Amino acid sequence: MSCPEKTFQNLFLLNLHEESESKNFASESSHYSDKMTKYNQIGELLIDFRRINGMSQSDFAAALEVDIRTIQRWENGATLIKPEKEEDIVMLTLLPYQLIRNLNASVPIPTFYDFSLRKYALNELNDDLPEASWFKANLEKATQRIRTLDHESDIDYLERYMQFHKKINRNLSAVIKESSRILPEMNLIITDDSGYYSGHSLIFPIKESTYQRLRSRKMNETELMVDDLARPGQLKRPIYYGFDITADCNDNIFYVSAHLMRVLREKPEKDYLYCATPFRRDNFKVNEELGLTIIWEGEKGVNQFGLEMAPRFQEGNFRDFLKK
Repeated sequence: MSCPEKTFQNLFLLNLHEESESKNFASESSHYSDKMTKYNQIGELLIDFRRINGMSQSDFAAALEVDIRTIQRWENGATLIKPEKEEDIVMLTLLPYQLIRNLNASVPIPTFYDFSLRKYALNELNDDLPEASWFKANLEKATQRIRTLDHESDIDYLERYMQFHKKINRNLSAVIKESSRILPEMNLIITDDSGYYSGHSLIFPIKESTYQRLRSRKMNETELMVDDLARPGQLKRPIYYGFDITADCNDNIFYVSAHLMRVLREKPEKDYLYCATPFRRDNFKVNEELGLTIIWEGEKGVNQFGLEMAPRFQEGNFRDFLKK
């Protein structure tokens, strides 16, 4: 796809900047429901996407290089989106491909979607993650859709996907690259059945001193550098920092998490420490059930992109949970 003069991301960020200066920004453009919304057709999803992101039909049309009347026909259900434009929409909006496919059909499959978590489900009951006991009972289930992160080919897409909740600066990009070299089995990409990105895990092996600074809030994860990394096999107590684990549906979150659990279970260094500063509300309870303890909680709020943020530092070891 050729690049228009104004890319979607530029338009998106420009609109957010303009909207943030409005008094009604917090109550209108960036408002998210705390429950999944049911979508019956693709037009409903596109309308909500534009509304939440403060985009006009003309801006959306320009980013996709289509006529504004095409956007209007999509949104009112007069026509379906052509397959080649489906891919454009997925790449530009970062909406899950399966979500687009479900709704963009002559007989649509009603699908729920949560813009605050960027997660879809086929029914509202699947909004919350299952209990940790269910994870353990199904731990051996795996998928061929998981692969090791390839920094050179994946980093650009990761940076685009994560920009809404974590900004990847040059130093962090280098940390991701080095971590994927040291721990290829824990830095992963999961795709859907069509090969489109569906989620990832970014796990950093960090030094004891780095862990102590993160734990005491003397350091922010955005300040991490390659010098903060360590080789787990050379430490008495390896420390794994879960920088980011996310996926577009509970099934994919499970597959990624189960893979990481199996890797940690087989590690020769059993006295490891796992720590993280998650922001997704749907994984706090599961983390606690898995044996992680909350050390501190940050202020809850909404970031500039309207995503709910509730950071908390959690740490622990999954050994006892896996033995139960």
